[in-house]
Amino acid sequence: MTQKARSREERGTGRAGDGVRRTTGNVTLSDVARLAGVSIATASKALNGRDQVRAETRERVLDAAERLSFRPNPLARGLLAGATGTVGLLTGDLEGRFSLPILMGAEDAFGAGELSVFLCDARGDAIRERHHVRALLDRRVDGLIVVGSSTDPRPSLGRDLPVPVVYAYAPSEDPADLSFVPDNVAAGRMAVEHLLACGRTRIAHIAGDAGYAATTDRIAGIAAALAEAGLEPAAPCRTGAWSESWGRAGTAMLLDQGAEPDGLVCGNDQLARGALDSLRDRGLRVPDDVAVVGFDNWQVMTEGCRPMLTSLDMNLEQLGRDAATALAQAIADGGTLAGGVRAQPARLVVRGSSVPLT
Repeated sequence: MTQKARSREERGTGRAGDGVRRTTGNVTLSDVARLAGVSIATASKALNGRDQVRAETRERVLDAAERLSFRPNPLARGLLAGATGTVGLLTGDLEGRFSLPILMGAEDAFGAGELSVFLCDARGDAIRERHHVRALLDRRVDGLIVVGSSTDPRPSLGRDLPVPVVYAYAPSEDPADLSFVPDNVAAGRMAVEHLLACGRTRIAHIAGDAGYAATTDRIAGIAAALAEAGLEPAAPCRTGAWSESWGRAGTAMLLDQGAEPDGLVCGNDQLARGALDSLRDRGLRVPDDVAVVGFDNWQVMTEGCRPMLTSLDMNLEQLGRDAATALAQAIADGGTLAGGVRAQPARLVVRGSSVPLT
């Protein structure tokens, strides 16, 4: 065995004293730069074949990458080619249950440690949002992802920005912009189709705030699925707050007015949890007498219900990943970005609150 081959074999075994820091997680560009004794920018240039790096430095970086089994993130690599390697994530609700998974999905797609992501929270304030946009552009970000706090359409940042912009969750009001949104119409349809497959034919709906696009979209999907099955709703849809208390009250109203549903679609998991309480108070068994389906697949709610709640997961992390991928492609293409709205399909997660009738 040659000395070079022996050296490579020892690196592969991670023999004590070889100077390589082992890690059980993903190796990042920062790890490579640290081992090679260079900056992250220099490591990036060396790995991407830039001319500005001396031959001995390039060899040191490539050797470090091999020793750590580093595999560059293709998405981040495309971003770094000819760009500053920074992206702005602008949200209106950093603490929101819906914003966080989208942001996590986007960050996951960009690749931790391989480019800089600037996160700004406008807190629903238009003036603060404009300030953040200016600050991000001053930092020469290569692109922006704007994450809404609801699925209601929001004003566009405009077409005169020097970088591509992608909207996530809340679509832009300008059809020329590219927006990624959850498909609430199809999710409503999916909820009814699941209950029909469980043998339920008297299906009612307790919804959230009627002023939200998510509410009207889910109502439309539910109505379409019932009509296609040749069924009428077991009772008129009732709308109210997105809360457990309205779930309890709305379900009680439905039962007091003579409706006898064997399937109940609730506009979110909080409503469904309240509905389960109300059904239990009336002596109705779930799922034997009434099967219940919620939306959002919020784990603290779904798994805290008795029985655990069937729910529609809106795939928000994937929505964030898709938005980030589209932005990266636009940056690689020199800012070209096709407009339109792309709807992310939901995923049904079946639990104990809905089972087929025996």
